[in-house]
Amino acid sequence: MSDAAARPVVSDRVWTIPNVLSALRLVLVPVFFVFIVVGNDLAALIVIIVSTVSDWADGVIARRFGQITKLGQLLDPAADRLFIMAAVIGLAVREVVPWWLVAVIIGRDVFLVVLGVVLAQHRFGPLPVHHIGKTATFALFYALPTLVLGQAFPAVAAVSDPIGWAFALWGAFLYWWAGLLYLRQTRALIRQHPLDSGDASDTLARRRATDG
Repeated sequence: MSDAAARPVVSDRVWTIPNVLSALRLVLVPVFFVFIVVGNDLAALIVIIVSTVSDWADGVIARRFGQITKLGQLLDPAADRLFIMAAVIGLAVREVVPWWLVAVIIGRDVFLVVLGVVLAQHRFGPLPVHHIGKTATFALFYALPTLVLGQAFPAVAAVSDPIGWAFALWGAFLYWWAGLLYLRQTRALIRQHPLDSGDASDTLARRRATDG
């Protein structure tokens, strides 16, 4: 089977079940943030559980029923990152996590935005997501709710807090590791295709082999 045949079809559709679920997750972000800040940890935990289940469901539906869309590829990671940001800022406001962790996580996302601007100036699209970046997002996405669990149920904090912090620190490390890999890819692409060469691709799909 060729790579083209194995690659899933990505459509321009907007109204799909996975996109609706992703939009729902985005709507839940401010709700989750308010619950965290005011200290309603049980409600915040319920919201994050609903979000996690919907995240799993939209991925399964998109793959099984051929509903992978360009919009969904934007909404899904956006919802993940916003939940992470909402959790870490909310917990920092309550002094559950230090502000340096906020700076580490948000600083990396700002760093990627800068790389995106540089790539756009050279007529490249977004970089393909690296598996280390996916692992980092997974670790952070589950680390912060685990810390919330300890706040909601103090009886389990002795177990949940160390697990949450282990995921948080490992996730933050991988987050920046992936960021440095994206920097390496960006530099390689720009060196191979200077802006004045006139042959820079408008997407990165054709350049996946640059970094293996």
